[in-house]
Amino acid sequence: MGRISVDLPDELEKQFRLKTVERFGGKKGDLSRAIEEAVKTWIAKK
Repeated sequence: MGRISVDLPDELEKQFRLKTVERFGGKKGDLSRAIEEAVKTWIAKK
């Protein structure tokens, strides 16, 4: 399993975390799940 470290603007991070909780409920691992989904979607569009 790979690991990527990124820096995001504070407001973008806040919005992403809120949307992740809305969609997945805020359980452990949900942020990683949301990031994985976002990256897969981005790759599929390119």
